Amino acid sequence: MRRLLIRHGAIGDFLVSLPALEFLRSEYTEVWTGENTAPLARFADKAESLYSAGLDAFGLPGRPVNPLLVERLSGFDSIVSWYGTRRPEFRRALAGFPVRFLDALPDGNNLHATDYYLAQVGAPPGAVPRLSIQRRDDGFAAIHPFSGSAKKNWPLERFQQVAAKLESHLEVRWTAGPEESLPAAQRFSNLWDLANWLAGARLYLGNDSGISHLAAAAGVPVVVLFGPTDPAVWAPRGRRIVMRSPNSLIEALDTETVWGVLEDYLRR
Repeated sequence: MRRLLIRHGAIGDFLVSLPALEFLRSEYTEVWTGENTAPLARFADKAESLYSAGLDAFGLPGRPVNPLLVERLSGFDSIVSWYGTRRPEFRRALAGFPVRFLDALPDGNNLHATDYYLAQVGAPPGAVPRLSIQRRDDGFAAIHPFSGSAKKNWPLERFQQVAAKLESHLEVRWTAGPEESLPAAQRFSNLWDLANWLAGARLYLGNDSGISHLAAAAGVPVVVLFGPTDPAVWAPRGRRIVMRSPNSLIEALDTETVWGVLEDYLRR
């Protein structure tokens, strides 16, 4: 059985669906995903960007059919796609192939996202997304103070206030993406390299973000701050402490409360 799994989306979306992807692993499995998440699909025989495969243009009006892409798609006995469900032209273009389309986002029934994706593929609930990375303790706390939405970001100055308190217990190291302004932050062009770096943290602090999911999947104890999104659906699984603002405004979480949780963890 040769199977193709098409899973586009943000970092967190990919990671919460990782157990479902792994459940669908066949004798030969390819994963077509985002360029940044492709290095995380280590279970697959091959992983690449769906853009490099040319799938993003497949079926678009006025675009010529790519014979190489058609040949590649024809070589699979099974295709499962979380991409293009709401693109009629894409679905029509794949009509002659053995493809099954699945909804890319949970349907709002408060089921954890990982269990939602597992149910889609007929797998039992409860799996924890994990990356095959060696967990270690290099004696530092990792902080990533950003996310994909400003509404989910705890104020940077509060992260800095907490970091100042943390530094009396252990070293604090910051990480940020290429377009996120944070002097002296560790930056990685490859998510697998970032995950390996995170795996050395004694603990991690961050917002509801893909990097928080990445830290949890690397086996790091995480403290994750939630505002408008529902942690029942989107919280990382694993060794985690979830803090949510009572009024869904992340600014309502105060520094002392967050520090109190971290201090309690450090005393264990």
